[in-house]
Amino acid sequence: MIIDSLIDLNLTQTSGQTSQPPWIKSGDVFSQVVMVGEKPVVFNAKQSGEYLDFDFKGDITQNEALSTMKYIYDLDFDLDKFYKYLSNHAELAEMSRFCRGLRLFLAPDPFECIISSICSANNSIKRWTKSISDIKCRWGCEYDGFYAFPGISDFSDIFLDDDEEIDLCGRCDSNNLKSCGVGYRAPYMRKASQLLTLETDLSEIPKMSYEEAFETVLELPGVGPKVADCILLYGFNFKEAFPSDVWIKRIVSHLYFEGKDISVAKVRDFGMEEFGEYAGYVQLYMFHYARKSGLMEKIR
Repeated sequence: MIIDSLIDLNLTQTSGQTSQPPWIKSGDVFSQVVMVGEKPVVFNAKQSGEYLDFDFKGDITQNEALSTMKYIYDLDFDLDKFYKYLSNHAELAEMSRFCRGLRLFLAPDPFECIISSICSANNSIKRWTKSISDIKCRWGCEYDGFYAFPGISDFSDIFLDDDEEIDLCGRCDSNNLKSCGVGYRAPYMRKASQLLTLETDLSEIPKMSYEEAFETVLELPGVGPKVADCILLYGFNFKEAFPSDVWIKRIVSHLYFEGKDISVAKVRDFGMEEFGEYAGYVQLYMFHYARKSGLMEKIR
């Protein structure tokens, strides 16, 4: 089934600006199991010209499958309109040339997005995506050779480290979070899962205003402003979020503040005010543009 909406599937999957690992690639096909409601569905997606071609295996209708794929790859977002917006702003005008077809890669499981985002803090893309993939393979349910992320209650029961594993079962098989390479983030990840089990209903977050959702997510352990914005953008599609770290600070400073040293908090506020409903996409394009155009090396 082809969806007539511009996308560069490989770029969208592998740009690193996500809160989930890329799907498993075989040849030119990306595949993964996705929970649609409570039903596991294996999706296969590939590039067809400038569009997305996909099929699926699972007990859902074609309309449900279409809706799921449109959400994950944000295919209802009007890229042509966004490119006109970029072209009307001198600082942004070149970005679509380096990033054509790049879309938000939205996490179908908000809980996975939260854990992945905590894992990604002060971490390399290669390392955190491997850690999350390891967690899925060890404790997630297997469907047709693919693994779903463990549910909140299941995640809460995973051993924290070798010491806890020995204390509770008398031996160590390295079957714990820290053995997946998450380091000091392990207690944050498990505590977050416990809080989400007892106190926070994830289904309520999309109904909140951005400000309320931001404050709610910020209460989770291991979540600072940048991680909170990543969760809201990639896990809940709050496009007004503008995740800001030292690299986005340097890029924004170079493009808008003559290279002056400004705070990450000021950059976040500037991005949200300056770009409004396009803030999340501008951040996505800004970071990839800086990597591919040589700007990153210039401001390093």
